[in-house]
Amino acid sequence: MFEMTDAQIAQFVGNFFFPLVRITAFLLAAPIFGTRIITARIRVVLGVMCTLIISPLLPASPQYDALSLTVLIIIAQQILIGVALAFIFQVVFQVFILAGQYIAMSMGLGFASMNDPANGVTVTIISQFYLLTTTLLFLSINGHLVLIQIVVDSFTVIPIGISGLSPSAYYKIISIGGWMFASGFAIALPILTSLLIVNIAFGVMSRSAPQINVFVVGFPMTLIFGLFVMWLGFDAFLPAFREFTNQGFIFSQELLK
Repeated sequence: MFEMTDAQIAQFVGNFFFPLVRITAFLLAAPIFGTRIITARIRVVLGVMCTLIISPLLPASPQYDALSLTVLIIIAQQILIGVALAFIFQVVFQVFILAGQYIAMSMGLGFASMNDPANGVTVTIISQFYLLTTTLLFLSINGHLVLIQIVVDSFTVIPIGISGLSPSAYYKIISIGGWMFASGFAIALPILTSLLIVNIAFGVMSRSAPQINVFVVGFPMTLIFGLFVMWLGFDAFLPAFREFTNQGFIFSQELLK
C-alpha cells in the first residue's frame, strides 16, 4: 500500500500545492480565462497543467506541517496574490467597458443593453462592442500568454512563504479604481464633447423655433452623429488599447515589488 511520510507530504504541499493555489486563483479571476464561457473545471485542469510544467522551475519553498495554521495562512496569501494580479487586468478591460457606457448614455443608447455571456452581466451594446474588440486585440498580441508569464514570474518576486503582498501593494490595488474611471472617461471624452456640441445646437434650435419637436428630431440625429463620430475616432482605439494595456503591465510589476 502506498504511504507517504510527513516529510514527503510537506514537500508535496510546498512544491506543488502552494503554486497550484496561486495559479488557479489567478486563472479563476483573470480576464479571458475567468469568463463564464470557460467552465471552472477547465480552468482548474489548466491550473494543474501549468503547475506541473512550472513547479520544477520554481525556487524551493520552505516546508511546513500540512495541518498547521501556518499552511492555512500561506494558502490565503497565495489566493490574495493570484486574485490581485488578475484584478489589475480585469480593471484594464473594465476601462473600455466603462468608456462604452459613457458613450451609450450620451448617445441615448443606454436602453439598448444586452447580456454579456462572458461575465453574466447586462451591458450596453457599445460596451459589448468595445469589450469584444479589446479581447480580440489582447489575444492578437498573445496577452493570454503574457498573463501566464506574469503569474509565473510572481513566484520569483514574491516567493512562497509567510510574507505576502506589501501594504503599498494593497494601496495600489485601491488606487487603481480611480485610474479606471479616469481612463474610461479619457477614451470617451472626444465623443462626449462632440455630442455635447450637438445637444447645445438642438437647445439653441428649440429656443429659436419652439414649434419644432426637438426630441423627435434630436434623438435620431444624436444617435447617427454619435455613431459617425465613433467611426471617425476608431483609429485612436488601438493606441488607447496599447497605452492602457502597457499601464496594466506596469501596475502588475509595481504590485510585485
